[in-house]
Amino acid sequence: MPMTIITGALLIGCALLYLGLALFTVDRRALAAIRGNLSRGVTQDQTTAKPNAGFLAELGRRLTPESYLRRLDRLLSLAGRPASMPLERLLALKPGLALCGAGIAVLFALNPNPIMKLLALAIFVVSYFLPDLLLVSQGQKRQQELQYELPNTLDQMLISVEAGLGFEGAVARAGENGKGPMAEELIRTLQDMQVGRSRREAYTALTHRTKVPELRSFVQAVVQADTYGIAISQVLRVQAKVMRVKRRQRAEEKAMKLPVKILFPLLFFIFPVLFIAILGPTVINAIAQFGGA
Repeated sequence: MPMTIITGALLIGCALLYLGLALFTVDRRALAAIRGNLSRGVTQDQTTAKPNAGFLAELGRRLTPESYLRRLDRLLSLAGRPASMPLERLLALKPGLALCGAGIAVLFALNPNPIMKLLALAIFVVSYFLPDLLLVSQGQKRQQELQYELPNTLDQMLISVEAGLGFEGAVARAGENGKGPMAEELIRTLQDMQVGRSRREAYTALTHRTKVPELRSFVQAVVQADTYGIAISQVLRVQAKVMRVKRRQRAEEKAMKLPVKILFPLLFFIFPVLFIAILGPTVINAIAQFGGA
C-alpha cells in the first residue's frame, strides 16, 4: 500500500479520535445550565446536575478492574480533577474511544499485509489508553507548576506570619492572592479543616493529592512543628530558604543538561546542512574536473 494512503488513513483516524474525545469531554448539561443562568442574571451555577454518562459509563466500570480504577482516580487527583472529566465520564470515554478505534482498526486489518494488522492493533490500544496519556501529561504539568510556585508561596506565607497573622490566616492569604494549582490546593486544604478535619489530616491529604517531594517535606515540617510546639515562623523561614536553594539547583541542572540535548539536533539536522553548503561546491567541481579528464 502506498505511503500516502497510509499517512492519510492515520491522519483521518487521529481526527476521528480527537472528535470523539471532544464530544465526550463537553458537559452539555452544565453548559446549557450556565447559559440559562447567565440569561437570567445568575452568576453562579447552582443547578448543575451530576453528569450521567449512561450505558458507556456502566460498561467501562464493569470492564475496569478495581486496581486500575484506583489508578485512574489517582491520575485524576494528580491532574487536579478537571471539571470536564469526572471519573464517570472517563469510564464512559474509554470504551467509546475504543469502539471508534476498533472501527478504524478494521479498515487496516482488512489489508493482508501483516504490518497493517499490527498497525490496526496499535490504533485500537492507543485509542483505549488515550485518556490515560492525556491525564498523565496534564498531571505532570500540574506537578511542575506546583514545584515552581512553592518557594514564592512560602515567602508570602512567611511575610504574613511575621506581620502578625496566624498560620491558617497566612495560608488563606496565600491562596487568595495566588493563582494556579498551588493556590487551589491551599484553598482546598483550608476547606478540609473548616469541615472538621485536623491540621494533620488536611495536610496529609494534600500530600496524597500531589507527588512533589518539596511539598511533602514542607508538610512534614508543619506537622512536626504543630506536634512539638515549634514556632511556625522559624519553620517557614527555613523551608523557604531550602526551597529557593532547590529551585536554583534545578535551574543549574537544566542548564547543565542543555548541551547534551542540543547535541542530537546539531548532529542530525544542522551539521549535515553545513557540510553540504561548505563541501558541496568543492565536491561538484572535483567531480566535473575528474569527469572531464
